Amino acid sequence: MALERTLILVKPDGVQRRLVGRIVSRIEDKGLSIVGMKMLQVTPELSKQHYAEHVAKSFYKDLEGFITSGPVVALVVEGPEAITVMRTLMGKTNSRESAPGTIRGDLGASRQMNLIHGSDGPEAAVREISTYFNSHEIVAAPNALADHLWAKDEH
Repeated sequence: MALERTLILVKPDGVQRRLVGRIVSRIEDKGLSIVGMKMLQVTPELSKQHYAEHVAKSFYKDLEGFITSGPVVALVVEGPEAITVMRTLMGKTNSRESAPGTIRGDLGASRQMNLIHGSDGPEAAVREISTYFNSHEIVAAPNALADHLWAKDEH
């Protein structure tokens, strides 16, 4: 099984609520590796690039207003089936419907202000990672715990 990468954003509400460390800890506790991380302010232009498929939709103005309202922390997360693992760890988009034990279920209370974004598939992950990171900003390092986290054929 090949390693997979996904883009994760701790959204402005997560940064403002001082949850970055707790969210990063949840990712690392799951055994995933963070191979890229930075804090940045999403501009309207970057928002349009990231959410290109939503720009013409009625809710886009509110989405852009939210994602540009404060800094985000962008992460590139790596591991076996990282996209699916992260989406499960994040919980449902509507935090009120998210199961306990998920990031949104434990820490969130809103549908839109839901703390975290994660790529929804391999193509989106490639596009989103390249939107937020240059190749030199991603530092791949072997996971020293891999043999204790996964069977040989899983990493």
